Order: sequence, then structure tokens, then C-alpha cells
Amino acid sequence: MTPMLFGPPERQLMGIYHLAERKEGKQRLAVLLCPPLGQEQIRTQRLFRVLADRLTRSGIDAFRFDYYGTGDSGGDEEEGEFDGWQRDIAAAHAQLQQLCGGSVRTIWLGARLGATLATLAAHGAQHAPARMLLWDPVVDGTAYLDELRAAHVDAIEQSYCIPERNLRHRLAHEPDAFTDDLIGFAASPLLGRQLRQLSAQRLLLAPLDDTTVLADPGDGPVVHWVDGQRSRELPVQLSPFQHPLIWTSDPHPNNAMVPAEVLQRLQAELRE
Repeated sequence: MTPMLFGPPERQLMGIYHLAERKEGKQRLAVLLCPPLGQEQIRTQRLFRVLADRLTRSGIDAFRFDYYGTGDSGGDEEEGEFDGWQRDIAAAHAQLQQLCGGSVRTIWLGARLGATLATLAAHGAQHAPARMLLWDPVVDGTAYLDELRAAHVDAIEQSYCIPERNLRHRLAHEPDAFTDDLIGFAASPLLGRQLRQLSAQRLLLAPLDDTTVLADPGDGPVVHWVDGQRSRELPVQLSPFQHPLIWTSDPHPNNAMVPAEVLQRLQAELRE
């Protein structure tokens, strides 16, 4: 496991490279892990660390990184936005290819908004991934933002014995209320607008060799989105995936930090 800074001097990013144990006769394979944002990024940090370690034992290189304005990368939280984060994915992909050297087949694994950003970044990537694995992608930005706003209010109410009485009224009647602080993470007005503009109609898959979407079959928006991409005759498949992980919740006795079934399923999908 090798930590490093990469990217242009004005936009330094933090990455961690997991070098695989080499196995003769196997095609070189590498996985770029595109994390979610905010509390969801924290929720998957340990999971992605363990997953990367497991992948290296299977002969698969892995690269984890923080977007600009998040984690240990440069920049402030308020500087985070879609266009820059897509460039960060492209920079991480290029760094992974350089680290692997020679010919390598690369898979992008994105979770939640990380899956959405990977979908967008694949269109402009100089070297597109051979495959994408999209886990619970966000396809309705307005619904996602409202979900985060509601979770933010819930967190405030649980933190104070006597919460403000007007919180729920503001949440219901002021669409821009609680969009600058999403469960403890600052967000710019630009990011709020980009999330509001995100929709299934605007989120289009790039014509890659293979895309697999891991999602609950009961997630109507994602199922509808996958059907729409199939109508474009793109090679995308929906693979049912129900898991106990609660994206915006801290781990508790019934919500493991690294759910075994999640780890096993992701490993199996990446080894195919």
C-alpha cells in the first residue's frame, strides 16, 4: 500500500496504490475505486480499504483516491463540483495506468455519487475503462439532495435536546434550506445547482464494452434509468444487489462497518 500525491500542482490529489501479488498467466487487471461524497464517503472508506487489500491477493491492482476538496486531497469543501471531480477521476485513472505500466485492463468501481461521476467522466476520458461497475448510482439529483437535507435535519434534531421548532417547516417550504451544509459537509451553491440538474434523462452511459449496475430491484429510478440505457442499445446489465449498509448512517451493532456480503459480492463482480 503506497500513499502518494498526484495531479497538477494547482489541484493536488491524495491517492493510495495497492500493488497486487503477481500471478503468472493472468491478464493484468486494475480497479479504480471512485468513492461517494460526504458521509457516504466516510461510510465506505474502511470498506474500500479492505476491498483493495483483498483484490491485491487475487492479483488485481487497486487505486483509492480522494476528490479535490475532500479527504486528504487539496482544496476546500466549498470548491467541490461535478466538472472538477470528473477531471479528478480521469487523473486518477491516468495515475493508475502509469503505476501499473504496460498493458492493463482497468475497471472503474463507483459507489453512489461516485458511480454517477464515473458515468459522466467516462465520456471525456482519454483512455476509457474497459468496464464500469456502478453501485447504487444517484440518477435523480433532486431526490438525492432532498434526502441529504432531511438526513441533515434529523441529525440536528438528534444532537439537541430541544431542537429548533422551525426546522421541519424550512425543510418542507424552502428548497434551498440546508443545502450549504449536508450532514456536516459544506456544499457550494454551484454543487447544489448541479445536483438539482442531475436526472435520468441527462445521465447517459458512454459506449463502453461492459457496464454493470448493482442496485436493489425495488429502486425504481435506477431500474428505469438502466432500461433507458438499454434502449440506446448499450451493453449494460442490472444485477440485483440488496445489502444492509445504510449509506448516511454511522455503523451500529446491526449495521457493520464492512458488511461481509457486500465485500464478497464486490469481489466476485470484479473478478469476473
